[in-house]
Amino acid sequence: MKQFAMLGLALLAQSAMAADVKVENVWMRATVPGQQVAGAYMDITSPENARLVGALSPAAGNMEIHLMRMNHGVMEMREVKTLALPKGKTVKLAPGGFHLMLFDLKQPFKTGETVPIKLTIETANKKREIVEVAAQVRDPSGQMMH
Repeated sequence: MKQFAMLGLALLAQSAMAADVKVENVWMRATVPGQQVAGAYMDITSPENARLVGALSPAAGNMEIHLMRMNHGVMEMREVKTLALPKGKTVKLAPGGFHLMLFDLKQPFKTGETVPIKLTIETANKKREIVEVAAQVRDPSGQMMH
């Protein structure tokens, strides 16, 4: 019995080490009825070189990693397949830069709600892990509720 307990502790320690990617300040703006897309923002810090390679949410039909930027005075937005997460550096997904796009929204997002998102992170040795987060829905201006 003691061996099973030790094995359980070893597995628990192993999964805790694999889940050291820190995701903070996860949020998105409230949407209006009929709106089919929304952006999600967050800060991601990985203890080792890794990449964000995907995201899913039951609240959306599809999610993509996007980059928004100004190019010669014209705003352009495009999908990127992966987002580098350099060791120890916080990568900010924010309005006007990298962010997650949710498409085919299942329902409007109301201020104060949370939206579950699963991030797929791939480490340098090609190991993938899922990090589950909950995006706080803020008012349409992006402000938090008081």
